[in-house]
Amino acid sequence: MQALEYAMKKTMYEKIWDSHLVVDEAGQAPLLYVDRHLMHEVTSPQAFEGLKISGRKVRNPHSILATMDHCVPTKNRHLPIADPIAKKQIETMADNCHENGLNLYDMKNPNNGVIHVVVPEHGFVHPGMVVVCGDSHTATHGAFGALAFGIGTSEVEHVMATQTLPQKKSKTMQVVVNGSLSKYASAKDIALAITGKIGTAGGTGYVIEYTGSAIRELSMEGRMTLCNMAIEAGARAGLVAPDEKTYEYLKGREFVDGVVPSPESFADEGKRKACEGALAYMGLTANTKITDIPVDLVFIGSCTNGRIEDFRIAAEVAKGTKVAPGVTALAVPGSYHVKKQAEDEGLDKIFIEAGWEWRDPGCSMCLAMNGDELTKGQRSASTSNRNFEGRQGKGGRTHLVSPAMAAAAAAAGHFVDIRTL
Repeated sequence: MQALEYAMKKTMYEKIWDSHLVVDEAGQAPLLYVDRHLMHEVTSPQAFEGLKISGRKVRNPHSILATMDHCVPTKNRHLPIADPIAKKQIETMADNCHENGLNLYDMKNPNNGVIHVVVPEHGFVHPGMVVVCGDSHTATHGAFGALAFGIGTSEVEHVMATQTLPQKKSKTMQVVVNGSLSKYASAKDIALAITGKIGTAGGTGYVIEYTGSAIRELSMEGRMTLCNMAIEAGARAGLVAPDEKTYEYLKGREFVDGVVPSPESFADEGKRKACEGALAYMGLTANTKITDIPVDLVFIGSCTNGRIEDFRIAAEVAKGTKVAPGVTALAVPGSYHVKKQAEDEGLDKIFIEAGWEWRDPGCSMCLAMNGDELTKGQRSASTSNRNFEGRQGKGGRTHLVSPAMAAAAAAAGHFVDIRTL
């Protein structure tokens, strides 16, 4: 009970910290795992040079998004850069990113812009992540419920090489702002008012968590402005808890889609080996888009998703579709009561017309004990609850999904981002 009470009392910062803590040895700075590394041309050249000298490579190129912003001219951009130092930094950034296979929005890229504006536009930062950049205003991304902060050049090199960072744990400061803003007041006014009250060093040693009705009413752009300014109050970072506004903002953006994890994305050796084993068993290649993975069988049912609500939402997606060639789709109610209710509502007809098998109640494909099972090498999209090796049949490969996702995958023949339907 004490452990439960402690967990419930954790701040957002503490939850993110605990979930990213790799090791914490006495006498040494704790080591944090870093999800996203943002990069621009000013603070990266020395870091890349350090990697070359030590013979190291970038550990996980997919964790990095780079842009050119500090040294780019804002007029006559079609002409060669006049400032020789700026020109050199731009050219060096391009060469380094090319050599290391990094995603770079250069001056000719339509996605180019200020790093802390560009990154949210493409959904590269998600709630719960640890995000770093060689720029103090990385705190901007705390608007998404991510622990985001600036780092120095030597730290940039460390993150590129290891995807981890030695980091002293901060204290947490809650700032509550209630009420509503007047028409011409904005998040910037809130930020300035807070700084005016606590001073430019008032947040030193702290991560600020912004709460209250006025914060909840802010747009995502406003929250970014607020968290950006946390640095001006001396804080390490600023945080706003994610809500529906957050997820609505991220929906449909370029980097919201998932990929198959890579062993290199894990700092822990045990987790890397586990990932390698999982990839081998599942017959998958790291960094493959989830939506590029085909399925052989789709199963809706089990004690997890065998209720009437599950079949209603799946039927809504399945209506008017046809199960893709080569795919077997099973709809298995969790009880006869559910089966009867679904049939009374005509849901069974929707599934049958779409090419699904409408079955009697039972655990079915949840586990290979009743004749419903995968053969070796087959891949399923399943609404059941476990996907350890052999669960749905020896050599079978199980992906756990929601009922709506299962119905979409059955029609497409591969996994689908339900948000695009």
